[in-house]
Amino acid sequence: MKKIKVENNIKIAETLPSSFYKSEVVFNELKEMVFYKSWQLIDHESVLPSNANAYPFDFMKDYINEPLVLIKDNYNDFKCLTNVCTHRANIIINDRCQINDLRCMYHGRKFHLDGKFKSMPEFEDAENFPRDCDNLKEFKIKKLGPFLFVGLEPSFDIGSIFKEIIERVSFIPMDKMTHRGDLSKEYLVNSHWALYCDNYLEGFHIPFVHNDLNNVLDYGDYDTEIYENYNLQVGYAKDGEEIFDIPENHIDHGKNVAAYYYWLYPNIMLNFYPWGLSINIVKPVNISKTKVQFITYVFDESKLETGAGASLDKVEREDEFVVEGVQKGINSKFYKTGRFSPSKERGVHHFHSLLSKSINS
Repeated sequence: MKKIKVENNIKIAETLPSSFYKSEVVFNELKEMVFYKSWQLIDHESVLPSNANAYPFDFMKDYINEPLVLIKDNYNDFKCLTNVCTHRANIIINDRCQINDLRCMYHGRKFHLDGKFKSMPEFEDAENFPRDCDNLKEFKIKKLGPFLFVGLEPSFDIGSIFKEIIERVSFIPMDKMTHRGDLSKEYLVNSHWALYCDNYLEGFHIPFVHNDLNNVLDYGDYDTEIYENYNLQVGYAKDGEEIFDIPENHIDHGKNVAAYYYWLYPNIMLNFYPWGLSINIVKPVNISKTKVQFITYVFDESKLETGAGASLDKVEREDEFVVEGVQKGINSKFYKTGRFSPSKERGVHHFHSLLSKSINS
């Protein structure tokens, strides 16, 4: 793949070239270079209630269908293992269930709940058996409050990021949030996945695209904070609009914070509002189609339709309209690359810098 350079100095930097968004080769290579090395949400820890200790899932369903199984042991600790038997590659666990060990129904190979080989019929004469490779591979799990994330071959430690997020939003009761399936949705967007992220990562477009949101947020104070593998957009409310009740001794005490918009490289958005949390997961489908999941957790229902967290479906539809317009424009023969607003597009520049780093590595 041709290397792509994004200048560190945003004042002279150019965006990713249009060829990045148009190349099937680049799109396919990003699966290995970016997404296999990412962290992805498994689920809320309540996915394993008291009557179940095994939950099968795919790393990124319909994109990276790597079969995994979440296990909760007798000490209520979580482990994530490959869900593929080390004998003949059959799937071991097919449904959420309560088990004492992991048993492959194909030929009866068993594993302990920690993934270590336990037993196998008709292998008495096998030499040099079992070996380490006969155990189930374990993958790292990190928690953000009650939310479980897993990495296959992660390129960075998300645990340190979660520690910083928890410190910033410590006053938000994540453990008291309730999943709202009726408010959770999936959207199919006719654009490249990175164009969708580009749009999310700047508030520059808010006055032009989101009239209702612009009436709530103070565009002049909208701020973007850049960190190593994530960034944070802080939306400040106009006077009289819904804001967080931020305690004293907090870095944001006294500020009219309406929303914290966290983006985790490359495709996870954590949007904290006074009513709760909207988790957005961006999944590539093909070079010009993207699936976006909105997963909603609420702790104060009385604030649902107030402030920056109101009418999220309307905001999403407005975003889709402009992103799909960019998808059409990016294919123009006469568009090659653009420039960044140094004051308003630092999040996009950060994203492009991380993508170029992944590609060039």
